[in-house]
Formats: sequence, C-alpha cells, structure tokens
Amino acid sequence: MDWDKKSLKSVQDVVCASAPDLQRLTGLSNSDVQQLITAAAAVCRRHPPITAQQLQHGVSGAQLRLGCPVLDRLLRGGLPVGGITELAGESGTGKTQVGLQLSLSVQYPAEHGGLGAGALYVCTEDSFPIKRLHQLIGEQVCLRSDVPADLVSSLCFSDHVYIEHAADLDSLLVCLTRRARLLLTRGLVRLIVVDSVAALFRTEFQADDWLERNRQLLTFSSMLHHLSQEFSTPVLCINQVTPSRPSLSTVSPALGLAWANQVMVRLMMSRLQGTVVRGDQSSALRRLEVVFAPHLARDGQNAAVWREGLRGVESWASNRK
Repeated sequence: MDWDKKSLKSVQDVVCASAPDLQRLTGLSNSDVQQLITAAAAVCRRHPPITAQQLQHGVSGAQLRLGCPVLDRLLRGGLPVGGITELAGESGTGKTQVGLQLSLSVQYPAEHGGLGAGALYVCTEDSFPIKRLHQLIGEQVCLRSDVPADLVSSLCFSDHVYIEHAADLDSLLVCLTRRARLLLTRGLVRLIVVDSVAALFRTEFQADDWLERNRQLLTFSSMLHHLSQEFSTPVLCINQVTPSRPSLSTVSPALGLAWANQVMVRLMMSRLQGTVVRGDQSSALRRLEVVFAPHLARDGQNAAVWREGLRGVESWASNRK
C-alpha cells in the first residue's frame, strides 16, 4: 500500500504501517521508528500480556471445562479465561458440538468447572442447531455425573444461551460492539462463541482484497481480545479449513497467518477411520488435537459424539466395528 503523511491520523495507522514507510514519512531514524511503534502498540493494548506461566496455573484462577475429564485433561483443565481459542476442522468433525457443550458448561458454578453465567452464540452461516441443544440439555445428568443431580435440574440452560445471527461482516461487528458488550456488562454471559469465523471473510472479500480483509480481521480480533480481557471471558472461534497444498490431502485452518497470529490456542478436530460403539449408540471416531498454545504441549485425544455430547475415548480399538 502507498502511504503518505495524510495516512497517519491515529496510533492505529502507525501500528499498521511498516517500519520503512514510517521512516520515509517521518524522517526518523530506524531506532526512533522502532520506539514509535512500541509506544503506539502500548497505547493500543489496553491490558498487559498473559504469560504462559499464568495460563498454566489458570488466569484469574478460572478455566472453562468441557465437562469430560479425558478432554479437560488434554486441555489442562479447560479453555483459558482471557484470550481467543480457535477450533478448526472439516465439516462434520464435531466443532459445533464443542461450542454447544461449552455453552452449557459455562453455566455451572466455578466449583464444577463453569463460570456461573450464560453464553453468546453467534452464527454466521448455518442456522442454530436448537434441537441438538435441547438434546444436550436433556442429557446433562448423564454427561455431568460429577455434579449433583438436583443442581443440574435447577439450571435453566436454554434461558441463558443468547443466539445471534450475523449475515454480513457489519452485523457481526455491531453484534460484538453492542450486544456482546451489553450482555457482558450485565453479567449475563461469560462465553462468546463465533460459528464460524471464516464464513463472512471468505464471502465478502475477493483474492485481490487481501489487504482490506486483513484489516477487517485485525479489527474483529481486536474487539474479541478487548472483550475477553475486560470481562475475563473465554472466546471460542470455530473455523473452517483449506487444503495446505493443492497436491496434498492435509488441511490447515482458513484465513492464513493474519488470523493465526491473533489466536492464543489453536485446536483442530478431525474424523478418523473407525466407529465406536457404546450400548445402542455408535459414533464415528474423532480426534481433538492441540496445534499450539503457550501453556500446552502438542498432543491429541480420540473422542466420540454421543447423545450427551463429546467425550474422550481412551481405548477404542476393541470397540471398532
């Protein structure tokens, strides 16, 4: 992009410009330009960075559990509170199941792995799976056998899942700046789920619009970061995948490095060969993998989707059809 002096109107413009452009426009030395960028970044960052040690011990002493001990062990207790967690995978791998499960788990009190509030679930492509949500609610006693049954029955789960549909990028940004902030300020929600993050950015921008798309991605991620840090709220962004290379069968999360650099934890879901059978139920075998996280080792865990939700599968070979 061609920059001129009129382009530098705010600290955000300074952060977005490259060091050579700033040096050319301002006449400053390279070391002075680096100090300028550091100062501008400090102004834009409202909250101090989170260290890996803080995450390892639980930021603010809280984490959001999935409700399955096997999967929560993989995540060292659950989703970190404060930061963006991305869950990527192909269609049908179980990503939305995780989003729904967390939307219920967040409503439990802290002593049972929740955060004592509801969830804001933002749909950007498919309609919200309300029937599946009600099925999960009906099976909570089965999934959460660690929680007293009277406590489970006392929670009005469906009343605390706030559903929004964003048909375009503008409505998504409005939802985050107004609706999400209002719900968080009132203490009604402590989880934001965006399903999916790639849909709108893929449909609204052509290949030649990559620079504007990246700008909008940074605006979107900045909103999520500010909400997450200000209200100690975990954010789950469900993402699509693209082929890593045309000649290979492997896939990678959509939206490239511009988005990857905004994510604190990246998880991936995939379907494996094989079927798991349990009583009168059967499920295709899945795998949940930690791709990167500052506090987690790269690891994975097999899982299956049952009526009550996603559960880890520790020994599946004997159960294959």
